[in-house]
Amino acid sequence: QVQVVESGGGLVQPGGSLRLSCAASGFSINYASVSWFRQTPGKEREWVSCMNSSGHKPTYADTVKGRFTVSRDSDKNIVYLQMNDLTVEDTGIYYCARGRYLSCSGRVEEEDIRSWGQGTQVTVSS
Repeated sequence: QVQVVESGGGLVQPGGSLRLSCAASGFSINYASVSWFRQTPGKEREWVSCMNSSGHKPTYADTVKGRFTVSRDSDKNIVYLQMNDLTVEDTGIYYCARGRYLSCSGRVEEEDIRSWGQGTQVTVSS
C-alpha cells in the first residue's frame, strides 16, 4: 500500500524553526518525486517544495525560497522539510505528497500528485 505519513508539526514562535518528516511506504523515494504542500487559513492549498527522485535540484515556491530546505534520507525512505525563519503566514496544515512523475522541474500542480498524506499542523504564534 502506497502511503506517505507526515510528522514534526507543532507550535513555534515567529523566527523559529521546525523540521517536518514525510515517511514513505509502498514505494521508494528514489523512484518518485515527493512534494510538500500547505493549506493556510482562508487560502487554497498551495505547493511549497518538491524533491526529485534523483535527490538533486529541489524546487521551491517563491514564498519559502531561502527559508525552507527539502532533503531526504534514501536509506530511511524519508523526505524532510526544514523550515527556518518562520512567520505567522506559514501557519497551516502541511501535506506530503507522492508525485506522478520522477521529476519536478518547477511548480507542482495537484493533478501531478498520486497520493497524499493526512497532513501535520504547523502553528507559528507568539
